[in-house]
Amino acid sequence: MIRVLMVSDVYFPRVNGVSTAIQTYRSGLAAHGIQVYLIAPRYGGEDDQSDILRLPGWKVPGTPEDRIVSPLAMRRAALKAAAEADLIHIQTPFAAHSAGIAAARRYRLPVIATYHTLFEEYFQLYAKWLPAAPLRAFVRAFARYPCNQLTTTIVPSQAMQQRLRGYAIRAPLRVLPTGVPLGQFAIVDRPAQRARFRTRYGIPFDQPVALFVGRVAHEKNIGLLIEALAVARRTCPDLLLLVAGEGPALADLRRQAERLGQSAHVRFLGYFDRERELPDCYAAADLFAFASHTETQGLVLIEAMAAGLPLVALAEMGTRDLLVSRRGALVPSANVADFAAALVQLASDPALRERLGREARELAQEWSNDTLTARLAALYRELIANNR
Repeated sequence: MIRVLMVSDVYFPRVNGVSTAIQTYRSGLAAHGIQVYLIAPRYGGEDDQSDILRLPGWKVPGTPEDRIVSPLAMRRAALKAAAEADLIHIQTPFAAHSAGIAAARRYRLPVIATYHTLFEEYFQLYAKWLPAAPLRAFVRAFARYPCNQLTTTIVPSQAMQQRLRGYAIRAPLRVLPTGVPLGQFAIVDRPAQRARFRTRYGIPFDQPVALFVGRVAHEKNIGLLIEALAVARRTCPDLLLLVAGEGPALADLRRQAERLGQSAHVRFLGYFDRERELPDCYAAADLFAFASHTETQGLVLIEAMAAGLPLVALAEMGTRDLLVSRRGALVPSANVADFAAALVQLASDPALRERLGREARELAQEWSNDTLTARLAALYRELIANNR
């Protein structure tokens, strides 16, 4: 049995792509003879689990759903847990990173990290008042230094690998996407699930519905979806946009929808439980809309495809690998008119939706957690063998 210590500054119940990826790893690696022990923050109310150590922390100002764990506490926990580990897998570049590096050095273990977040794009969105060139240089140094401490850095897409190579990172970079548990999002009885969800939210059964699922944050570019909806409704007046998720941009997006006269056609539904509620939400939609420029992979697109939803999505950064074939998707350029035209085309053509939905389900199989977790397990074994 191989023992892997994962360390992260975030995990469920905090909902984001990092938490989803960690959960996928943890659930799939046991079948490959790999035992995972996770160190992560405590948020309050979580059930204790023997393979997770929760550390207390402070709420982050401005994003109270996040926690800051003491670097010293994280380091002490990692040093203790790593005594029984064969490899350390870091998931975030903050306290977890320094703790993982210290533990790997103490026990001479291979240490890897998954580069989940393109911080260069995030900083440009959230620190617009800072000069762009110095900010870009700082963020690249912020990425370069920790990556060069690692045995290997995992990146989820070819675009991310190319971007990080431009940061002058010397350590090896491996492209290894995170898989998705496709069975969790497969639609068992679409008419029944569609009717159940639409009845609950008062949506007519035949109204065309576009869906976005994810964190309601500025980097997701949901504003473009609302602008495109306003244009698309000139041709397709009944089109409805559902936004499933929570986040700091919610108030701004509500104001935008009101300003554009779209309040009745943009519904902000909040967070859905991934296992009990989200499949019905996918079944109720006719298409999935996504306009983020900053995704390192776009796991939610694979979830939507597994549910048989055709996409209208931008091929930006990490989503390019998924969308390059154009299977299961319309891929407009990043302007409102083109995105709106794609929404209208898909919303008004049932035969096109059916064909792209079939393609989407087929393509999702190539991104299953079974396939990609096996590749991660093989990488673990390779690095452990080389280290010995």
